[in-house]
Amino acid sequence: MGPVPAFQIGPITVYWYGVIIVTGVLLGAYVASIEAKRRGLNPDHVWNGLLLCLILGIIGARLYHVFSSPRGGSLGWEYYRQNPAAIFRIWEGGLGIYGAVVGGILGLLIYSYVSKLNFLQWADLGALGLVLGQSVGRWANYVNKELYGYPTTLPWGITIPAEYRIIPFNDLTKYPLDTRFHPVFLYESLWNLAGFLLLFYISRKWAQRLLEGDIFFLYLIWYPLGRAMIESLRPDAWLLGNIPTAQVVSIITMVVSAAIMLIRHRLASTKVAPATEPAVEEEEPVDSGD
Repeated sequence: MGPVPAFQIGPITVYWYGVIIVTGVLLGAYVASIEAKRRGLNPDHVWNGLLLCLILGIIGARLYHVFSSPRGGSLGWEYYRQNPAAIFRIWEGGLGIYGAVVGGILGLLIYSYVSKLNFLQWADLGALGLVLGQSVGRWANYVNKELYGYPTTLPWGITIPAEYRIIPFNDLTKYPLDTRFHPVFLYESLWNLAGFLLLFYISRKWAQRLLEGDIFFLYLIWYPLGRAMIESLRPDAWLLGNIPTAQVVSIITMVVSAAIMLIRHRLASTKVAPATEPAVEEEEPVDSGD
């Protein structure tokens, strides 16, 4: 069990996990830069801010994974506290998307502040690039034979080699090698792709009705909605009590984001409401004495 190498550059081994993640990042950044240019913004800010967002995003994603406690023998805090050097081996897999989102948002906040940019305006562009990048990046989980679900008889189920299976699915007497599992990575990839298409359509179709930051908050509703549903298929989910942690985070994120959008639009509608003209009093007729 281990990461799958893609190619070698001298003594350096490049793994498919990293190649796919970087491809998703670059594709997302490219789309964000194109959209920035279309909106009359300087696309250089996308590339200038990308490194900071990427570094903090990776740190956040890794920390989320390291401090998790997944089921089924998957690597989590119990393993990393005994093997601290393994924390830095990110090419072996183990990045939590919610940690990545928090880290990326922090990076964008810092860059926006230093560069005197409108954070929400650029968060909209970042959301479009992020959800597309996630769609690509989930295939890194497939290469590493991770992020699969419970056994299924559905025709699109995938087989998992014994050395990549978590407990109890590594028991080949109960779950032989031809057992198929839900391709959870694929469900999330397709959900993210649909999210990109939807957010892109909304950003063009209802551009005049949107407030700055709406696409960003819609992302924070769309992705958690899918994640909350898909998480129930994961046998390795990190639990809070009997509830997957990702579902708890998803529900809170959706509720808060929806509330923020509703409040912002209500406040905006009161500002643009037409003022009522004062009533004109009618003059009483003058008695001519006739």
